[in-house]
Amino acid sequence: MTIDFGNPDRPNSYIGKTVPRPNAGRLVQGRGRYVDDIVLPRMVHVAFVRSPHAHARITGIDHSAATGIEGVRRVFAGPDLAKVCTPWVAVLAHLKGLKSAPQHPLAMDRATWVGEPIVAVVADSRAAAEAGAAVVEVDYDPLPVVTDMMTALDPETPVIHPDLGDNLAFRRLHEAGDVETAMAAAHKVVTQRFKTGRHTGVTPEPRSILVDWNPAEGQMTAYHATQAPHMMQTVLAQHLGLAEGAVRVICPDVGGSYGIKVHVYPDEVATAAIARIMGRPVKFIADRLESFTTDIHARDHEIEARIAVDADGRILAFDIDDWTAIGPYSVYPRTSAIEGNQVVNLCGGPYDFAHYRARTSVVFQNKTPTCQYRAVGHPIAAAVTEGMVDLAAEALGMDPVEIRRRNLIADDAYPYTAPTNMRFEGLSHHASLNKLVAMMDYDGLRRDQAEARARGIHRGIGIASFIELTNPSPFMYGIGGARISAQDGATVRMDPDGSVVILSGVTEQGQGTEAMLAQVVAEGVGVPVERVRVITGDTQITPYGGGTWASRGAGIGGEAALQAGLALKSSILDVAAAMLQAAPGTLDVVAGEVVDRATGEPRMALSELGRIVYFRGDTLPKGLPRELVQTRHFITMDYPFAFTNGVQASYVEVDPETGFVKLLKHWCVEDCGRVINPQLVDEQIRGGIVQGLGGALYEECVYDEEGQMLNASMADYLVPMAAEMPDMIIGHVETPTKESLLGAKGAGEAGTAGAPAAVMNAINDAIRPLGRRITQMPMTPERILRALGRLQD
Repeated sequence: MTIDFGNPDRPNSYIGKTVPRPNAGRLVQGRGRYVDDIVLPRMVHVAFVRSPHAHARITGIDHSAATGIEGVRRVFAGPDLAKVCTPWVAVLAHLKGLKSAPQHPLAMDRATWVGEPIVAVVADSRAAAEAGAAVVEVDYDPLPVVTDMMTALDPETPVIHPDLGDNLAFRRLHEAGDVETAMAAAHKVVTQRFKTGRHTGVTPEPRSILVDWNPAEGQMTAYHATQAPHMMQTVLAQHLGLAEGAVRVICPDVGGSYGIKVHVYPDEVATAAIARIMGRPVKFIADRLESFTTDIHARDHEIEARIAVDADGRILAFDIDDWTAIGPYSVYPRTSAIEGNQVVNLCGGPYDFAHYRARTSVVFQNKTPTCQYRAVGHPIAAAVTEGMVDLAAEALGMDPVEIRRRNLIADDAYPYTAPTNMRFEGLSHHASLNKLVAMMDYDGLRRDQAEARARGIHRGIGIASFIELTNPSPFMYGIGGARISAQDGATVRMDPDGSVVILSGVTEQGQGTEAMLAQVVAEGVGVPVERVRVITGDTQITPYGGGTWASRGAGIGGEAALQAGLALKSSILDVAAAMLQAAPGTLDVVAGEVVDRATGEPRMALSELGRIVYFRGDTLPKGLPRELVQTRHFITMDYPFAFTNGVQASYVEVDPETGFVKLLKHWCVEDCGRVINPQLVDEQIRGGIVQGLGGALYEECVYDEEGQMLNASMADYLVPMAAEMPDMIIGHVETPTKESLLGAKGAGEAGTAGAPAAVMNAINDAIRPLGRRITQMPMTPERILRALGRLQD
């Protein structure tokens, strides 16, 4: 079956058009329902005593003062919860050699990072729980601390988990071709070191969970601000010894996630274990201060890179040596090795070259665990790749756009397998670059830059091509043994009045999933979009699915919704044909009515058909199928991932006296396959750019040598604000995937993937006349001044 999505005049056309979010009115009126809004009978609150040491042995716990505080009900330590909750080990079988230590909800005998939960205090109110936690006395015997990733494997460095033998969590070396021969034969070889600052996602709503265990029904219900309700259902059932059907996870409104809320956190599992023990609802809402040392961090990398080019500017080889540190544990169940693994997979991604060597070394350290955050590994790989391409252009005296045109994979070269073994179905690097150059008036900007330099003003233009991994198949996690679903399901039902309800396994965290699903189902069934009701985030009623991560909502969940909608339409037409004594192929459903396909003449309202099916089924032919509900599941099979691509550009002004960077303008052209809702896609791209610029210029979790985070508050941790952000111009190229009827890939992470590289290249373009460069992020004023030689250590 095909649908002419390119024809905006097709009947009941919604895909490709901007449609308002169905949940927007409720949210802007303050009628959202977040976890912290939910109050249950007999509910208690839990607060955690967290380690003040990065590494220490726990030698004693005295909670007698806490239990004497009014309202405090119980106090739990690690061994208490171990009686009902098994530990977890975050490894994947296909990441050969990956290792990690068993992790418990509360530390058993050692604390391994500042912020690790040690004791849980349960009370009638959050205030009482915090008061109790404040007087719990924990005796610690401090142990040596490992903080520097580059010395983590040295013989004299202490081993954090002695049973593992060393501090190496994972190492992977990938080689294709003959890098050394290519380097020896190259016209130019450029070497550069890159460093990306560890940072975290500052979600508007902090991590939140409310768990109720009903022993009379043998039912656990968890209200959870999560991206993957079914995954959490499986995790809680597995480690608390319950059948999966005995665990219900409800994901209400969620105030932003960015990947932060797709992991298993020990304090959240502890909350569920406490509810199981106490047999009553237990709520945990992280506060902003504890979030800085308990929410996962990401992007902590140091990389040595080489690029080889010939005299014509053709790329011959990349050589990448990546080091990253992940804290004391690999994070369950996705693992913390994936980010480094992605760097190996994605470096050099947009370019056509033959020789490639990349290694990642993932090490343990005594800092907050790191794991997957928006655009996992992509910003690091893009910054290294695009930084090296710009340096190669500089060495050759070539324009940055021209060197990319000579090396980007041709738009007619697909299917294409890269030296990284990544398989690309169809991308549009050249079409995207051409559109970007026209959008930004590249030649005009170069003239403006030259005029500014003549006046002593340092402006720079940065270009960054990128690829983005979306729509992952079971190749991502399933083959590694993780119970993380790559498929998703949708159930679409027509009610008696002709309105439609969709239940979807993907979830809404503010990115517009509900609007996308409503559009897809409205077009698939043939009803007005305002007649579609969307329900997500409840494992007891929605089909099993992976949830929202890796930009898979539209590509996986949207395709399942479209297929279910089309199946429902077919069922409707079978019933209508019997009622109207017509062939189903001569009928269609448009705007909530059954119509004659050839003439468009209305034949019957869906409300009338619903009335007959639900209330006067006796008037229909015996044996006529009359199920006005259909469920479909979708999973990608032909390619491990649906790659998208794009290119970004940044125009900046650098003040060499202060080191301050002024963002003048930013452009992005991206290809996410079929664009379902242009406004939502543009919002996702802009939001992603802002997060990418945050990591490039502002955000960094700063630690001292003792493993103490020095800026763990909003007073000290900088995030991008509206006043600092430039105008962002967004353009699109559409290369639909052939794996689905809808043709959608993903758009949620494209902005984040390319923005850091674009602004880094722009800053270096601005200061190039001064003979300097910077490749450490965030590129703060202090670091820029040091790069310029105006500050000394």
